[in-house]
Amino acid sequence: MQPLDYFDPATADVASAVSLQPQPEMHDAKQKREFNKLQKRLRREVGNAIIDYQMIDEGDRVMVCLSGGKDSYTMLEILRSLQRNAPVNFSLVAVNMDQKQPGFPEHVLPQYLDRLGVEYHILERDTYSVVKEKTPEGKTTCALCSRLRRGSLYGFAEEIGATKIALGHHREDILETLFLNMFFGGTLKAMPPKLLSDDGKNIVIRPLAYCKEADIAEFSRLMEFPIIPCNLCGSQPNLQRQVVKDMLAEWDKKHPGRLESMFKAVTNVAPSQLADRTLFDFAGLEAKQAALMAGRIQALNVR
Repeated sequence: MQPLDYFDPATADVASAVSLQPQPEMHDAKQKREFNKLQKRLRREVGNAIIDYQMIDEGDRVMVCLSGGKDSYTMLEILRSLQRNAPVNFSLVAVNMDQKQPGFPEHVLPQYLDRLGVEYHILERDTYSVVKEKTPEGKTTCALCSRLRRGSLYGFAEEIGATKIALGHHREDILETLFLNMFFGGTLKAMPPKLLSDDGKNIVIRPLAYCKEADIAEFSRLMEFPIIPCNLCGSQPNLQRQVVKDMLAEWDKKHPGRLESMFKAVTNVAPSQLADRTLFDFAGLEAKQAALMAGRIQALNVR
């Protein structure tokens, strides 16, 4: 299978293959070169993630969950760009969930998607009122909000015939989740690049799994995406995810390359070197040892 950023120069226009969205105006040649390098890097990383985890197959209808943030805008743009030259045919449908937050600019995403000519749906669910009612004063809303949003999107994916659900989580999101689960959940788990939902009905993919948040932020800035801030959870005090995010950012600043090494560790797990009895047969080590010893030639017994 060819990588998703592959194209045949004899049949493809290199310039138009890079992006389907009008490019931002750049009068400085160096800035243009840096932008092209950034965009190609994101395309390559998304393409590699899709190939490594077999995220998209022939005929897939991929539901791109669009929140209005930098990550989901970037995911949609890169997937649309790759779609033109992918070795498989797949379709994209953008879905935004209007959670009825006060002051939510309902016009922004429809106008943006209409301009791009992207198929889309706006799913209206008043989860905001539920979250505010059910969350005790001083507690964070993220867990309940995420659960309600996920349930609604999973159900809607079935309604529109989507075969994959694409979420915009990037490398740092995955690492932050890893540490949050270790620090506060007592589990060693993160966000997998590809996931089967608990009910078995939906496959979730994270095409940005290999992408750095800084690259996404810069790409979003240069593309001038119409960002919609989240006023439900983004400004909550004592948000543990933000504490972990700051910790990782500090590590990355003081020790360049540490996040790359940590992410590699997520993809390179050795169950025998941990302590989960469900993943490794510790009780059977003696039997394994006996079998190995029985097959060896005992040099001291040879006459």
